[in-house]
Amino acid sequence: MASGKFISYLRVSTQRQGRSGLGLEAQRQSVADHLNGGRWTLLQEIVEIESGKKNDRPKLADALRLCRVHGATLIIAKLDRLARNVNFISNLMEAGVEFVAVDLPQANRLTVHIMAAMAEHEAAMISARTKAALQAAKARGTRLGGMRWNSAKIASKGHIASLRVRQEPAAKRAADRLPMIEAIKAEGAVSLREIASVLNERGIPTARGGEWSAVQVSRIVSAA
Repeated sequence: MASGKFISYLRVSTQRQGRSGLGLEAQRQSVADHLNGGRWTLLQEIVEIESGKKNDRPKLADALRLCRVHGATLIIAKLDRLARNVNFISNLMEAGVEFVAVDLPQANRLTVHIMAAMAEHEAAMISARTKAALQAAKARGTRLGGMRWNSAKIASKGHIASLRVRQEPAAKRAADRLPMIEAIKAEGAVSLREIASVLNERGIPTARGGEWSAVQVSRIVSAA
């Protein structure tokens, strides 16, 4: 039986389907049937209306952010089609959240890693075929373009990239929680202490799972 906190992610392909509810009701019912029984809370439902050909999924990003903020599990009604999208797989892997797929309950983060590995393998095969084609062109006497390397510039870029990687986790935590902090401020909370109190009352944990203080709120606001 299901237990814990959940954020559901439903997807339909067209605006018309989104307005009519066609497809959404079936997904919503699947989620309800899966969660039936046990001690669970469905915190929010996120609906994505888009073409399957698009790679950007802003609503999925919102759902993953909410999962991180609340320590919730992402529940997906239909993973079968989404799993074919490399961008979706990448986002799910990088998000660091647990998920459950109603239509493919045996799927887990290992399954997603395997899917990503297969996608990476296909990309490597494409790269290998491209290199082989270039070598064949060179053998025929075709002049290929070259790259003039600037080692100092490359080293500088490497340092910047390394710094960005170290800073990204803190920035992501701030970005996840800042909208909630802004909403609490809009509701009338003025001081950092008041904001921390509201966050604790609503059961929203800090990034490390503890309670909020004025100092922690200040860090999030400053880092954003």
